[in-house]
Amino acid sequence: MKGQEYLKNVVTLELNIDKCIGCGMCAVVCPQRVFRIEDYKAVITNKDLCMECGACALNCPIDAIKVQAGVGCAAAVINSFFTGGEPTCDCSDGSSGCC
Repeated sequence: MKGQEYLKNVVTLELNIDKCIGCGMCAVVCPQRVFRIEDYKAVITNKDLCMECGACALNCPIDAIKVQAGVGCAAAVINSFFTGGEPTCDCSDGSSGCC
């Protein structure tokens, strides 16, 4: 599924560019190539490619990356595929506009 975009504008991924030290671990571990390093800082290339696996956040040595791994719409769509049900995610407050 490399390069697969999921639902637009619903990913929980956040990058604090001020904290980033440019180590490149996020770019190394991301299966979707969401990150690249430019001018010694991480850059998100396309946030909608993120599948919220959490590898980037787990491998960031200074916690400059936040993502709610395994939650949200990408997980809901994948889970509904396997269960045959409708996608449901943690969007009950309606603020994120997903699902």
